Amino acid sequence: MFEIIEKHINVDLPLGDPLYYMVCQLPNHLGLADFSCRLANPKNKWDELKTVFELVATGEGNLKKCHFVAFPEAAIPGEYVDSALTFIEERFRPNSVTFFGVDHVPLVEYRELLERYSDDNPEALASVIQDLDSGDIDELPTNCSITAVKENDGRFRVFMQAKSHPYVGEEHLDSQHNLYRGKVFPLFHCQPTSFTFMSLICFDYVYRDLHQSNISAIVDKANHLYFNSRQQLDLLMVLECNPKPEHTAFRDVVNGFYGEYMQYTPGVRNTVTVFCNTSAETSGLPKKEALSFGHSSVFIHKSHKMSSADTPEYLVDNFAGLPVCRLRFGEETRLYYFSLPMFHELDPRTTRTPMKVHGIFKSMNNSWQRIEDKVSNFSGTKS
Repeated sequence: MFEIIEKHINVDLPLGDPLYYMVCQLPNHLGLADFSCRLANPKNKWDELKTVFELVATGEGNLKKCHFVAFPEAAIPGEYVDSALTFIEERFRPNSVTFFGVDHVPLVEYRELLERYSDDNPEALASVIQDLDSGDIDELPTNCSITAVKENDGRFRVFMQAKSHPYVGEEHLDSQHNLYRGKVFPLFHCQPTSFTFMSLICFDYVYRDLHQSNISAIVDKANHLYFNSRQQLDLLMVLECNPKPEHTAFRDVVNGFYGEYMQYTPGVRNTVTVFCNTSAETSGLPKKEALSFGHSSVFIHKSHKMSSADTPEYLVDNFAGLPVCRLRFGEETRLYYFSLPMFHELDPRTTRTPMKVHGIFKSMNNSWQRIEDKVSNFSGTKS
């Protein structure tokens, strides 16, 4: 069973302005080796990622406002994690948060990463040390993600979590195909601005067993925050390398998360859920013709009443009748730059745009070109 650990970070988000998000829908080219899922060409992958890092760091136009940058599950090769963190620490702006997944590394290497940033990860490190001491699992593949935070005074902090779902490409009876199961999920509180967020790795969004449901535990924690301090979960970021992003299992959880069918859930009623998936160019998994990938998306509660839209790059709908408004992107390799309000109580007399797409970028000649020059507004009023 996993535990949600609260972490306080000094990220001063603007009270009067919206928050800006960059969702990077990039391909993963995977290779199954040594019973783990690794990126097939780490050097090429890092070169591709650096072009995105440079775009964010340079910050042309309103990219300087970017607060949250998300890369998919398994997006960064394990051997380039230090390079990525060094770049973020040296080049990214204060008051920014970067999410990225790391391809599979042995558990002993994950422990070494945790030890390097032990001040921010004492609970996860203690859990891993205890598990290593209980069995011969040094080489057990570990699917982990990193949340890198550049605080308002420039202090750099690194938080890690391991996927709790025992998934390696597909389910196997062979014990060699097991994944290490993480037991610690950070819950972040931004100070002095009251903004709370979490991240999950793909199937952790839907995973449950006989003893615990991941999403139910998150809802219960958010409700506890609401009833004890009037806080709520503002953002849930889900990093994916998901061949079936609109599978019934995910749709059902979205429905239950926002539907309040069994109980009131004020802790998550206004949560923004962002799914950052890999693009359709992803390769390396069997039966590729039956897989889709892509379709990163953003969900907010139906009370925002966003107008429907359908363009070549995205659509706005309710995910076939769910109590949500969904911004659904396409399947191509793209960078999506959009904004959402800090607070959800918007003035219906003057504010009718809960979400704006500020730019969509495509890859061209080892750089990124904006293909949506105009701001796209999704009209709506909050009831």
